[in-house]
Amino acid sequence: MPQTALPRFATPVTLGGVHATLVPLAAGHHDDLVQAVKDGALWERWVTAIPAPEDMAAEIARRLDLRERGTMLPFAIIVAGGAVGMTTYMNIDAANRRVEIGSTWLRQSLQRTMVNTECKRLLLAYAFETLDCIAVEFRTHRFNHQSVRAIERLGARLDGVLRNHQINLHPLAPQTLRDTCVYSIIAGEWPTVKAHLDHQLGHRGG
Repeated sequence: MPQTALPRFATPVTLGGVHATLVPLAAGHHDDLVQAVKDGALWERWVTAIPAPEDMAAEIARRLDLRERGTMLPFAIIVAGGAVGMTTYMNIDAANRRVEIGSTWLRQSLQRTMVNTECKRLLLAYAFETLDCIAVEFRTHRFNHQSVRAIERLGARLDGVLRNHQINLHPLAPQTLRDTCVYSIIAGEWPTVKAHLDHQLGHRGG
């Protein structure tokens, strides 16, 4: 992998929208994120990995370490001046100009709102229009029905299901096996997906 390509994909950047702003994740977001994750006790959801309040500092540090390694670009989701969740470009493959959008969570009171749609719109636009990605991937637990519906509403297509992909270690479902649904949007589909997302945001008053 060319050593000059990777830093561009992992370089912190701020992506601003009408309903939300994505800013480089920092340790200073800790207290806001602890309050955000308590909205709905999100860490109790066994089909996804969301940090509990006492684990938030370690999770922020983990994501920042992966950024230094060039494999993740983590963001805090900012609404009304405060951090309300996190999202990332992860599994960065700069040589092949591919990223995965994942490790995303948003406080419960803002789920199914324009915030998530706009965050995905910002991340996809930067990936395709600035980083010149050839594909953007999304992965989710087969039983995470809310996530599956959200990904499909974006216009992503199912590439396949990785059966028995991972062992789930969540205390509410220990040692269960995760089937992972893999979706993607490719560069040629982006103009249509972009128009679709812009229509959604506009239709909702964005």
